[in-house]
Amino acid sequence: MTARPIARHSPEPRLDIAEVARAALPHLPELCRRWLPGGKQRGHEWICGSLAGEAGESCKVNLRTGRWADFAACAKGGDAVSLAAAVHRLSQIDAARRLAEMLGMGGAQDER
Repeated sequence: MTARPIARHSPEPRLDIAEVARAALPHLPELCRRWLPGGKQRGHEWICGSLAGEAGESCKVNLRTGRWADFAACAKGGDAVSLAAAVHRLSQIDAARRLAEMLGMGGAQDER
């Protein structure tokens, strides 16, 4: 019996969720238009009815900081990754992966 060589794979880059959130911040107005289409921009906030994206004023996203809250649902978060997770009903890491892909960022593994 002959021994097979062990295949060596270069490790994939790690996905830094905070880095994805920072990278998404300048794109937040466009992301809100896409994810929350019934909303509107008022000053530095995106305002809509809920995380489902309908018209209204119960859900607000601060476009400068990324902080958001859906006051009717008592839901809140601090960045674009948590907003993506809430809107699309994903885990934080899955939301970060999808957002990183949208932004053209490398990395496919989570940083835990």
